[in-house]
Amino acid sequence: MHLAYPAVLSALLFCTGLYGVLARRNAILVLMSVELMLNAVNLNLVAFDVWLSKAARETLHSGQALTLFTIAIAAAEIGIGLAIVLAVHRNRGTADIDRLRDTAEGHGPGGDGPDTDALAAEKAEATA
Repeated sequence: MHLAYPAVLSALLFCTGLYGVLARRNAILVLMSVELMLNAVNLNLVAFDVWLSKAARETLHSGQALTLFTIAIAAAEIGIGLAIVLAVHRNRGTADIDRLRDTAEGHGPGGDGPDTDALAAEKAEATA
């Protein structure tokens, strides 16, 4: 098989994942898009490893070893990422990234509501 086929497929997968990261609002879909990008990198690593092993007789297959490390890192990333998303969804009731960004650190809509007054009173009592 020619090297161009997996390289083009990898580029398409990576661009699809990049679009998913930039355009999606849901945190779980963003994590899935990141996984798609990592899989595109894995495909590239294996394809170039096979292509380079044809040139040299004795190789260490470093592309395949790096792919195993990438898979392990991706598994850890998705486990921790999903745990964070579930914890945020339990606390705030949404996994929408734009709404989470707007409500971070009390800068939500209506900025001077009763919640911010209660937080200010708690901070004043803690410092006194």
